[in-house]
Amino acid sequence: MVHINVLDPGASPLDYYGFELRRHREAAGLTQRQLGDVVSYTGSLIGQIETARKVPTLEFSERVDAALGTGGLLSRLVELVLRSQLPVWFQQVAELERRATEICSFQEQIVLGLLQTEAYARTVLGALDQTNLEDRTAARLARQRVFEKKEPPVFWAVLGEAVLHQVMGGPEVMREQLAHLLTFEDNPRINIQVLPFSAGAHAGLPGPFDIYRFASDPTILYTEGYGSGHPTANPDTVKDCSLRYDHLRAAALSLKDSAELIRRVMEERYAEPGDSVA
Repeated sequence: MVHINVLDPGASPLDYYGFELRRHREAAGLTQRQLGDVVSYTGSLIGQIETARKVPTLEFSERVDAALGTGGLLSRLVELVLRSQLPVWFQQVAELERRATEICSFQEQIVLGLLQTEAYARTVLGALDQTNLEDRTAARLARQRVFEKKEPPVFWAVLGEAVLHQVMGGPEVMREQLAHLLTFEDNPRINIQVLPFSAGAHAGLPGPFDIYRFASDPTILYTEGYGSGHPTANPDTVKDCSLRYDHLRAAALSLKDSAELIRRVMEERYAEPGDSVA
């Protein structure tokens, strides 16, 4: 096992986390196995995290903070760790999400990352690449903590109706995902509209995009390609896509009708065995 002293705590957020975990554990006079017993994890996992070979989770961090009395240090650090696990080109987007006061997103094919369940996210991320899938899934889900801020952003999502029918991971995964979307039905800060097939030609045909608005900084438009992201503050481009988004929201179903469609598709298309559809 690599000793922590050969790790540079300034090399990465993951190295720094491991350094701090070992420092606080040793200060408490506990072995890796003893700490693992306290927090219901294996001593081996403690060692892997201390040597930056395993990415910690929020749950792990909260348990260790409580056990070692660190005042929430690891729970704060884990957000940086998980953000660092995102693709380099996407880390700027996570920062935009964190700082934005309003986010407007349009997606035609899949549920947006900020609204995905764990099983749905794992299916999407693992479609062609199973490498470090658990860590990448945790990193994606960690972005959703932006909604737990004291002043979370107002979030508008326009989803193409195809999103409800494109089966990701099977009926159970889809049912859970659509049920998750419905949990935001009465949340005025998270608004979900469905653009129905009947809308025909629409303003979003060029492709998905996100708009990030801030308290004082210029608005940012973000589009994405294969393995690359393209943020821009160009006023003309931002103005054009802001207008497009207004038209998409106007063409989409109302919030109430969108929820009713999501519920109907969930119950009719992804009903659990034995369920009766009225």
